[in-house]
Amino acid sequence: MMKVNETPEQKRERLRQEELKRNPTGSMNDALYRANSGGLADLVGSLGWKGTGILILVIIIGVIIASILFK
Repeated sequence: MMKVNETPEQKRERLRQEELKRNPTGSMNDALYRANSGGLADLVGSLGWKGTGILILVIIIGVIIASILFK
């Protein structure tokens, strides 16, 4: 798994992926609090495909409700 010429960025990403596999619910909780200090890519990356889908649905529903209320 670990390569001899692994850069620090690759090592961080490998460790992050291993943590996501070991503790998926904890990473979702971290993602919610990471929004204060991280970017959208960090949030979406740590939520996984289900969390990303839910986030997209919430945004779409919010836009629909806002467009109905502010007509």
